Amino acid sequence: MLELALREATEADLPGILGVYAQPELDDGRVLDLERARAQFRRINEHPGYRVYVAERDGQVLGTFALLIMQNISHLGAPAGVVDQVGVLPQFQGQGVGRQMMEHARRLCEQAGCYKLTLSSNLKREAAHRFYEAIGFEKHGYSFKIDPAQR
Repeated sequence: MLELALREATEADLPGILGVYAQPELDDGRVLDLERARAQFRRINEHPGYRVYVAERDGQVLGTFALLIMQNISHLGAPAGVVDQVGVLPQFQGQGVGRQMMEHARRLCEQAGCYKLTLSSNLKREAAHRFYEAIGFEKHGYSFKIDPAQR
């Protein structure tokens, strides 16, 4: 397994993060330009409990994910974690990067007292589903979506 630094992302990481997201299987390889990415990154960091993380080695971003730790009124006030935007550079997939990132997310949620950590994965990403199940995630319920602009 690769030795990685797992940490909260900074604006300086955005070119590397965009490089991870430029994969064809993630948004068909389309990414924000750097200026728009900077604006989005600043908005994300304005929200308590919502952060972007990177896995890096020797100064290179190998993977990234976003984690939202949201506060609740239900579940006796225990927060819940939602991981999203998970990506690993193709040449580093299968080398433990994703596993270490998800373990980092799990630890952050444990420290925050979360009662669960969830994620959603596109139905067509079967390799990702196998990966998530292999590291202990289990299928639970259904995920639904709607395009708000749909009528």
